[in-house]
Amino acid sequence: MQNQKKYLPLILGIAVAIGIFIGGKLNFADSSDKLFSKNSNKDKLNKLIDYIDYEYVDDVNTDSIVDVTVNGILDNLDPHSVYIPQKDMARVAENMKGDFVGIGISFYTYKDTIAVIRAIENGPSQKAGIKGGDRILMANGDSLFGKNIEDEQIIDKLKGPINTKVDLKVYRKGEPELLDFTVERAHIPITSVDAVYMLTEKLGYIKINRFAETTYKEFKKGLDQLIDLGATEIALDLRDNPGGFLSIAEQIVDEFLEDDTLILFTKNKRGSIEKSFATNSGDFEEGKVFVLINENSASASEIVAGALQDNDKGTIIGRRSYGKGLVQREMELGDGSAVRLTVSRYYTPTGRSIQRPYDHGNKDYYDDYYHRLESGELIDPEKIEVADSLKFITPKGKVVFGGGGIIPDVFVPIDSSMQNETLTYLQRRGFIGNFVFQILERDRTAYEGFLKQDFIDNFKVSDDLVIDFQDFLNIRADSNVTFVAYHDEVKQYIKATLADQLFGNGSFEEILNQRDIMIDEVIELSKGD
Repeated sequence: MQNQKKYLPLILGIAVAIGIFIGGKLNFADSSDKLFSKNSNKDKLNKLIDYIDYEYVDDVNTDSIVDVTVNGILDNLDPHSVYIPQKDMARVAENMKGDFVGIGISFYTYKDTIAVIRAIENGPSQKAGIKGGDRILMANGDSLFGKNIEDEQIIDKLKGPINTKVDLKVYRKGEPELLDFTVERAHIPITSVDAVYMLTEKLGYIKINRFAETTYKEFKKGLDQLIDLGATEIALDLRDNPGGFLSIAEQIVDEFLEDDTLILFTKNKRGSIEKSFATNSGDFEEGKVFVLINENSASASEIVAGALQDNDKGTIIGRRSYGKGLVQREMELGDGSAVRLTVSRYYTPTGRSIQRPYDHGNKDYYDDYYHRLESGELIDPEKIEVADSLKFITPKGKVVFGGGGIIPDVFVPIDSSMQNETLTYLQRRGFIGNFVFQILERDRTAYEGFLKQDFIDNFKVSDDLVIDFQDFLNIRADSNVTFVAYHDEVKQYIKATLADQLFGNGSFEEILNQRDIMIDEVIELSKGD
């Protein structure tokens, strides 16, 4: 089961600042005795917690005090050293692992009931016969409906050990009685490659949403598929990708660079340098690559873009990236919680650090998106601030800059028609998804004759459907929302969401990309080869 929620870049601009971290691969050189030796300041903190626990006049949850203390300490280090409480560890680990054990459905909690959006292709629910529109009412005799039930409770009921079975009672529209299904739980992928398809006869497209443990395998499968379809050029879309594992980024870069080419190097506090080089395993060393980035492309995304740019491989397209050049390592704290602590900086092959300054505090750091917006940088490349002292030269003589993100080779301004506040609000609040689900509920048979590509190429959203959406908003939205100026854009989002709920498999991205000015720029550049 996967909640299918699509977030636009503006909203991701905030989430990305919190969610970005890289799995470091460095080890401390100090012995454990030296690393954890006692000192008066550590003893002072421990004594204070004990005094509060045993002597303070009121009962206090000292665990919460410790959490606040840890966060306070990390806030004084850098923006990317983060604390992961015990309650969040399973979710965070699951997301980065790239799969979980469950029954394999996308769902909404719709009118206090689990409504299946779509059964995951080849997943256990699809194999058992569960379909989009089904309502799951009970699992192993426990009710899964009601006003007070929360998504976490639902997920707990449907998840379980691998190969165990769950008995479901399901309501299906048109059936006189409840249906019984037995579903065997299995590994369900949390995909990190959103879409793989051909933009033109020679130009393939791959979109990656993060760098998890399974990302390279997903990417390689998609790359091989595109090569088989005749792709001699690849558009690698890393927009709004907050990063992830360093090693995964290295593997992906390796597909494009010749043997023994430097990918990046890291340096820790002791000055120890560790270099990473391309191997002989690359399958696209001769092909051309375009890398799409924006202001929310961070961390591992910047490693990929920086390595290819510094080695004069392909073209970087879009807007200046986030600017995160710090490497974290996850360390357990003994109670099920952990800290991701910055242990080194990484540098692109020419030697530039792309970490932007954070000496004015975390709030100023996280608000950088709005600074860029107000300065005009997102619409005018001349407004990008660069320092001559951070100028570097690639092997072929191209000038690149450090000090705060990857500056693209080809600038594409932000598209206000597709990234305006109205569309962001409608998508973020789930209005488009809920409306589309209701449309399908009226008559799913109206869409049964469509195959995925036929729907993408030929289906038209009628004006009447847009009027229905406005009526839906007038009832559901907290305030009056109108989109007269964005009529065509709303049509496109409705169509993309319909395709996603019907077919999945990258159909949402493929439809939105039809009006994407950055995709248009890539296609034009490809034609000019």
